[in-house]
Amino acid sequence: MKIYTKTGDGGQTSLFGGKRVSKDDARIEAYGTVDELNALVGVAISETTDKSAEKVLRNIQSGLFVLGSDLATPADESKVKLPRTTEEMVKDLENEIDTYESKIPELKIFILPGGTKASALLHLSRTVCRRAERRVINLSNVEQINLEVVKYLNRLSDLLFVLARFENNINDIPDDGWYP
Repeated sequence: MKIYTKTGDGGQTSLFGGKRVSKDDARIEAYGTVDELNALVGVAISETTDKSAEKVLRNIQSGLFVLGSDLATPADESKVKLPRTTEEMVKDLENEIDTYESKIPELKIFILPGGTKASALLHLSRTVCRRAERRVINLSNVEQINLEVVKYLNRLSDLLFVLARFENNINDIPDDGWYP
């Protein structure tokens, strides 16, 4: 199978189920940003020094594929049976947040993103996650979507923040506090 199909040369693409939409459609913006986030998490994995954090990040990548397919499949599409984002997936993120938050010092100040390369990439991933969340909320204003996607992205940005702090902590890099 060739990677190019030429079906998008006119500025349209297909959703799961076959509906054609413009490549700048709110749905495409939403799952395209989730795809960007997934790629950035992959870069962060290449820099992480902790095997348990790497495993969590790989699970996040799998979850983001579910999110992307969920967003690429209109809510009323019945012909396509793809996994949808679930409350259980959100709870899994909450459990990971609790686990990693217990391994780092309590946060008492605002911090600046940075530290190790892995930490900086996780902070960048967090900001792309927040942008994906905004794109999904924008989509939800014009089309019906699975609202577990919004919850997932909201928790994910928190987990990425905690993992960024964890990466610095295990490498003896203190959080860089912000002092106005």
